[in-house]
Amino acid sequence: MDKNKIIELKGISKAFNGEQVLKSVDLDIHDKEFVTFLGPSGCGKTTTLRIIGGFVTPDSGEVLFNGKKVNHVPPYKRPVNTVFQKYALFPHLNVYENVAFGLRLKKMKETEIAAKVAEMLDLVNLRGYEKRSVTLLSGGQQQRVAIARALCNEPKVLLLDEPLGALDLQLRKEMQIELKKIQQRLEITFIYVTHDQEEALTMSDTVVVMNGGEIQQIGTPQDIYNEPINAFVAKFIGESNILPGIMHEDYKVEFAGDNFVCVDKGFRPLEPVDVVIRPEDITICPPSDTVINGLVESVIFKGVHYEIMVRAYSDLWKIHSTKAPEVGSVVGIDFTPEDIHIMRKMENSEDYAALDHLNGEEAGTID
Repeated sequence: MDKNKIIELKGISKAFNGEQVLKSVDLDIHDKEFVTFLGPSGCGKTTTLRIIGGFVTPDSGEVLFNGKKVNHVPPYKRPVNTVFQKYALFPHLNVYENVAFGLRLKKMKETEIAAKVAEMLDLVNLRGYEKRSVTLLSGGQQQRVAIARALCNEPKVLLLDEPLGALDLQLRKEMQIELKKIQQRLEITFIYVTHDQEEALTMSDTVVVMNGGEIQQIGTPQDIYNEPINAFVAKFIGESNILPGIMHEDYKVEFAGDNFVCVDKGFRPLEPVDVVIRPEDITICPPSDTVINGLVESVIFKGVHYEIMVRAYSDLWKIHSTKAPEVGSVVGIDFTPEDIHIMRKMENSEDYAALDHLNGEEAGTID
């Protein structure tokens, strides 16, 4: 076994009331890694987290910690702790007693408990709040208490089930940064569940994109964003224009009524593919015979850029630009070979159903 590998999932499957929630999931998680399970509601990410934590037993497959099978080991005997979305704090206890709760169960000495609680409250920037009732804390402060309590027991792995979901946008962004700092300082493994792609890209070393009980892609945030493996991943991570295409040969693809040079290879001759181009990678230019030409249907100011919708034949393109063309004008759409990402067509009908749900009513574009 890889000495840095702390958790292994091998062929994990789980069904609830006859509905398959996980389908033979394989995954390795390494020591000191920040891993995020990302996907829509019902994709299996929380069930995977709960199986790792010992709250759910898989129907088949193996859960290994440091090479040892732990399928039937209860949560309190696993080297993990969990922070839930609702925090599960004790309302009748103050901040100090909430953080100290697990240490008291271990029957540690009061001096040791006091030192450990102080260390954890320092870590989450709550020193001085020891005697405060948790019911009088803000959502962000309550979350910090929950994290301090979970970390007090020095777990090898911290599981976080959408812990920022109840916070407002600005506080959520601040806590994303704080969580990453805490993980780097403690040098322990964080496994995080979210449906928010910005959270995943901001905090993670590794992103595990899930849908329909299966892992779609595993990679760094940069890999997932820049090289999505299929249309579902491209849709779920950021915004994309996804168009049907045909790969004629290595480095040559046909889409939007023309042939283009690309940087992809390894496809069958004339293989149907999905073509992804990110809105920010497109340049608006004067119309000409050397670029795709289209009619500007709408221009919306988004703060840092304009979101421009351009109709070119049957395709509706989403473009991000700092310059705004006039609605009703004809413009050129330009991009480089490096901006074209070629993906194999999805084989799973559930993936297409999920993609259709995400697509909404905008044909040819991704919201």
